[in-house]
Amino acid sequence: MMKRCAWCGNDSLYVSYHDEEWGVPVHDDRRLFEFLVLEGAQAGLSWLTILKKRENYRKAFDDFDVQRIAGYGQQDITRLLQDSGIVRNRLKIDAAIRNARGVLSIREEYGTLDTFLWSYVDGAPVQNAWERMADLPAKTKTSDQMSKDLKKRGFNFVGSTICYALMQAVGMVNDHVTNCFRYKEIARNSRTTGGPLANILSSGLEDCFLGTIG
Repeated sequence: MMKRCAWCGNDSLYVSYHDEEWGVPVHDDRRLFEFLVLEGAQAGLSWLTILKKRENYRKAFDDFDVQRIAGYGQQDITRLLQDSGIVRNRLKIDAAIRNARGVLSIREEYGTLDTFLWSYVDGAPVQNAWERMADLPAKTKTSDQMSKDLKKRGFNFVGSTICYALMQAVGMVNDHVTNCFRYKEIARNSRTTGGPLANILSSGLEDCFLGTIG
């Protein structure tokens, strides 16, 4: 029987996300920004709730076009607050717009959001080796630093736990447990897509906390 990380349960949408997306390296700026918005929207909710709303988010937020979202005004905010297909939280909507403007600033300095985010892992996925779900951290020193840096740039809803969930989702770290069938696939694909692998981390290197999966 194929073994998976226990967090995806039996929900078909969650299983599909686990099998096809979670932990796969993402380098497209639009998709990276999408995950940044969705991870922020998850705060206080389950990731499955956000997954079920993802297509609605894509429609509501112009398919996560950073340039367009950065230009949103009061009319757009009112529209979004009336959209039952997304999380109608004013602070989270404001954060998406504020963060889009932050991404434009990052692009001016780094060229791409991809370059900025992946610099935290030296451009290569960190291959962890967690044997149990209980070993997975909810945040690390790296996500602490990313959170701190983003906040300095005016980003909101980018706490360390959200940043680490982002890192997990976009493949900056391979946090599939070692007996999950995706663990070796992700590690193998990382070897074939170029760049040296980061050192394997043990659970003793950083404080570990169990958090939600994003």
